[in-house]
Amino acid sequence: MHRIASGGLHTQEVMCVYRVLRRVSQAAALLCLWAAHPVLAGTPEPAPVAPPIVSEDLRPSGEAGPTLAWMQFCDQHPRECSIDSSEPDTIPLTDGTWAFLQEINKHVNRTIAAVPDQDHWGVLDRWDYPDDGLGDCEDMQLLKRKLLVERGLPQRAMRMTVVIDEVGAGHAVLRVRTDHGDLILDNKRDAVLPWQQTGYVYVKGEGADSKAWVWFGDRIAATATAAR
Repeated sequence: MHRIASGGLHTQEVMCVYRVLRRVSQAAALLCLWAAHPVLAGTPEPAPVAPPIVSEDLRPSGEAGPTLAWMQFCDQHPRECSIDSSEPDTIPLTDGTWAFLQEINKHVNRTIAAVPDQDHWGVLDRWDYPDDGLGDCEDMQLLKRKLLVERGLPQRAMRMTVVIDEVGAGHAVLRVRTDHGDLILDNKRDAVLPWQQTGYVYVKGEGADSKAWVWFGDRIAATATAAR
């Protein structure tokens, strides 16, 4: 009995040690995976070094009315809302331009504090430059376009656009028309993405041929930003 009991206990101890070692090995493997993956490790994932390949442009399906806040912005900044037909309506997506887009998108996202219009201006919806370091989505996209124009990119190829975001709310992005397709600069992410990869529903935005806005879909957001 004693030998059998001892043998049984020894076997149980061996199996216990085996299970512990196996769990330690699994934990070590997970830690290695965590450290190797930039997102899991808590470090920013490096931006792609080459421009993305985009299969198609975002094509309008008709005309749309701009938001009231956009019209008020145009009254204050008429040059921002004008169309220069001598400018190209698309941008060749060279490595340098791709770098500019990523740099400006990340810079504005990290230097402007996100504040709703109601808290910032005391009104439901206002489009303006975030000169005081505060602003919401449309203010940040306006600043990005201004900085990119200062870098020599044509304003006509960079269009303010209204979307429905991942939670069903109205949201504004900057749509850059390139020979690789339309790319999106967004304050919700530092990555510059092809429009198909954002997960948004595209509602309407500035046209490239006149001051009139164009319609991308038939879904209307409940907020003032995306009201048709």
